[in-house]
Amino acid sequence: MTESLTSAASPLPTAAAATPDGFRTMMSSFPTGVGVVTSVDGDGAPWGMTCSSVCSVSLDPPTLLVCLRAGSPTLAAALERGGFTVNLLHEGAQEAAELFASGNPRRFDLLPWERDPDAWGPHLMRDAHTVADCTITLTQTVGDHVTLFGRTRRIVRHRAQAPLMYGLRQFRAWPGN
Repeated sequence: MTESLTSAASPLPTAAAATPDGFRTMMSSFPTGVGVVTSVDGDGAPWGMTCSSVCSVSLDPPTLLVCLRAGSPTLAAALERGGFTVNLLHEGAQEAAELFASGNPRRFDLLPWERDPDAWGPHLMRDAHTVADCTITLTQTVGDHVTLFGRTRRIVRHRAQAPLMYGLRQFRAWPGN
């Protein structure tokens, strides 16, 4: 005899209204890779922010999406330029992830980076295992974030290294490393 999934011994949890804190807690249980999205504004100043909302969308054409906080200077620079760069961080790049999440205005003074003339944004040479340069093809505002769809026009592989992961509000190395 098979046991019922809704037996008295294991009741279903009580449903609750979705609140921002509850939603954040729920999503923290879904581990993800970590990237830093960068761009350069019209004056040539670099901007960047940590982003765990990076997702592949299409292989043909190669397209990914990033979700950036509405009103962020990085979003403004990307929209002004028409493109952005995604720096996928490796397992040793927790310092970079934390620095770009902090909003520290000196973040580009504190870590090595390179301004590639063919890229939309700076490359974090020490901290990224792979970099993708993307041209914005579509934007969609949802709540307090803007989703940028970017056609990946160029991929630069800096090193074969395990990715940095984020889940349960902690940074971790890829399992098994």
